[in-house]
Amino acid sequence: MDDLLTGFAQALTPGNLLWALIGVTIGTAVGVLPGIGPALTVALLLPITFRLEPAAALIMFAGIYYGGMYGGSTTSILLNTPGESSSVATALEGNKMARAGRGAAALATAAIGSFVAGTIGTVALTAAAPLVADIAIGFGPPEYVALMAVAFVTVSAMLGPSLLRGGASLVIGAAVGLIGIDTLTGQPRLTFGVPSLLDGIDVVIVVVALFALSETFAHVLEGTGRSGVEPVQGAPMLSRADFRRSWPAWLRGTALGFPIGSLPAGGAEVPTFLSYSLERRLSKHPEEFGHGAIEGVAGPEAANNAAAAGVLVPLLTIGLPTSATAAVILTAFQSYGLQPGPQLFTESGDLVWALIASLYIGNVLLLVLNLPLVKVWARLLTIPAYGIYAGVLLFACLGTFAAGGTIADLVVLTVLGLVGLLMRQAGVPVAPAIVGLILAPLAEQQLRRALSLSDGDWTVLISSPLTVILWLIVVAALVIPLLLRLLRRRSASQKTS
Repeated sequence: MDDLLTGFAQALTPGNLLWALIGVTIGTAVGVLPGIGPALTVALLLPITFRLEPAAALIMFAGIYYGGMYGGSTTSILLNTPGESSSVATALEGNKMARAGRGAAALATAAIGSFVAGTIGTVALTAAAPLVADIAIGFGPPEYVALMAVAFVTVSAMLGPSLLRGGASLVIGAAVGLIGIDTLTGQPRLTFGVPSLLDGIDVVIVVVALFALSETFAHVLEGTGRSGVEPVQGAPMLSRADFRRSWPAWLRGTALGFPIGSLPAGGAEVPTFLSYSLERRLSKHPEEFGHGAIEGVAGPEAANNAAAAGVLVPLLTIGLPTSATAAVILTAFQSYGLQPGPQLFTESGDLVWALIASLYIGNVLLLVLNLPLVKVWARLLTIPAYGIYAGVLLFACLGTFAAGGTIADLVVLTVLGLVGLLMRQAGVPVAPAIVGLILAPLAEQQLRRALSLSDGDWTVLISSPLTVILWLIVVAALVIPLLLRLLRRRSASQKTS
């Protein structure tokens, strides 16, 4: 409790309050704009925030994260175009409510549900993070190697349409992360005789290229169509009947979102769809589902925001990102010389608790900001897509040049942007590449350390019960999807025969 109060003292300074407000405002705006999510926004802002204090920058990024989670609901409800996969469930009933003239009520239950779930999730994060960090302090190199293996497998599966494509993305990111001088032997690796690659490729450049530049190139190829925006009628308020139907769904969504989001294989997509399914089963008005049931908006939105808080548990305590935005925020930590993990709470405790305290503040700011300004955010949806992506391209190039200051950085940015475009065209997700880029060098370092301590004995990797459990999780994550696919094919063939 003392640590949290210290964090509030730092987060409530005028400067950090301003950065929190800027973060939630930008996050909401980019969450509203189709195709521009919090991951892309944090990636764009990384190069131009190097002059900020670490606490100020991370508080702003946390605001963008939470704001983006809420802003995606506006797009889903009014445009029927989820900006993130975690907002798909919200669109199922939210857009039906908007078409029936109840868009204001849908936006209100999304805003209040986000506040309730975000606050409860942050309380749970406050309690769980130090406990998990204390446990993780006892990890040695073998445990970290097994944990990284779990992260590689689960992230490849969760952040991609298939394990194979997710794994391909992971390998691409790992290859880029290993470019440069080998710290153990002093020999250049994967530099192809290019002197500018001897120091490796800046993580920020890779993130901007794979998220921002490839997204822009993809929209140039695909064109920029626009759907009709449903108008917001009336003030965003809930009637008593709507509130009675919403609050149990908020709590149930929170109960699903936070624990699932906290798992290394978590994320926000699974709990949002589970919440939607649960609300449909428990509703006293099942006939309204498919036509605009308010529980179908309240539950998934609460699950989405609670999962957003849960994702921060593995990120802060063991350094494992389980979403695209978490992977980019991990990059932000590293750009300030900070490595999320159990040591973060002891070495940079003031910063971590200021960040957690800012989440409470950000939730309040989001509620105060979003309810009165719903119609303003709705008008952002009328901005032409070509204008949005022209700005993204400009900021990507300016930010990269400001970070590196050489033409070679812009060349690398362009090449990696084209690589990202090819990945998108092939259906290969870019988020696992960022995880591979960040975690592969760490995994290599821990593997070498483990083998060095054991004189090359590979059995050290399964020398404790925890490592055995983690490797069994890896095997299960690889085998179970294959078995399920075989069972589906067998059942399908039996039906046809």
